[in-house]
Amino acid sequence: MSEITNIFIDHFQIPLPVTLSDATHGEMSQFELITVKIADSEGAEGLGYTYVGQGSAGSIQSLIEDYKDLLIGEDAERIEYLWQRMWWELHYSGRGGPVSFAISVIDIALWDLKSRKQNTPLWQLLGGHDPKVKAYAGGIDLYFTIEELLEQTRCNLDNGFCAIKMKVGRKRLSEDIERVAAMREFLGTDFPLMVDANMGWRTDEAIRAARTLSNYGIFWLEEPTIPDDFAGYGRIHKEGGVPIAAGENLHTLYEFQHLIAADGVSFLEPDVTNCGGITTWMKVAHIAEANNLPVTSHGVHDLQVHLLAAVSNKSYLEVHGFGLQDFIAEPVKVVDGYATAPDRIGHGISFDWNSLEKYRV
Repeated sequence: MSEITNIFIDHFQIPLPVTLSDATHGEMSQFELITVKIADSEGAEGLGYTYVGQGSAGSIQSLIEDYKDLLIGEDAERIEYLWQRMWWELHYSGRGGPVSFAISVIDIALWDLKSRKQNTPLWQLLGGHDPKVKAYAGGIDLYFTIEELLEQTRCNLDNGFCAIKMKVGRKRLSEDIERVAAMREFLGTDFPLMVDANMGWRTDEAIRAARTLSNYGIFWLEEPTIPDDFAGYGRIHKEGGVPIAAGENLHTLYEFQHLIAADGVSFLEPDVTNCGGITTWMKVAHIAEANNLPVTSHGVHDLQVHLLAAVSNKSYLEVHGFGLQDFIAEPVKVVDGYATAPDRIGHGISFDWNSLEKYRV
């Protein structure tokens, strides 16, 4: 038995190099990082982490503190058992939101610990399908000028990317179309171009936008409306004429099932840091596979490259640093359009704790 002996929690508030913006979240000048280290009775340790834009990290940290008494003394190998205990402990007041973030960061640490104890890379422990994963560069660029947008794209192409995502959702659809048209002309006809509306439209607006965007051969339209409107996603998917990606704001396994049942999605997009961790992410991927759907990712690409590498129905890995890459010892690199899951044991992510220290809350 690998008994959990201690859980260490840290909270950092990290400024972004430039202020970013999208259609819903407004301006983002910083993000908050929550890390958890889980130590066991044999001297091993696993690392988990999650992040938020700003404002709710304190509640996530508090929830993890609440879970410590539940977890210390338990067998770290029994991850599904521990997940269910955490879920039902706060089910009445939880069922998503900060609770899902808290469970996620603990669950990630438990899986890292497990794969370290087995001396194997995480992607191999989870299934080991193929370490090479197609990757796209995800820009947070809604209010960039067209010149800035194209310059960012040039840099991404120079850095090895063979697929690009841009933001849409400005006040006038004509502005979005002008920007998408400029990107399509710059990239060429067959280059994979994704667009992300960040929940910025009502259903009827999203259908009109999708029909117009279909003229530019977009690879997918991401989060065209709020995540709660499953029926709306069904309409947009059916009437809009473009593939739909969604799921980064879904926080339970059941929400993904509802989205699939509504025929509202072409690419499922779970985020391991908020959907319930690796345990839930893998279940979502298998539900997607059972419905003949590919799975993609959102955020924390150094971690999620392992998850996509583990499954046979993977699509693209989203890569956007959000400033976190500056604090990771060996960040994932993209070469000729592909990221490769590392062969280091566990997830292989090591933070530069000395550099992070000045941002500790």
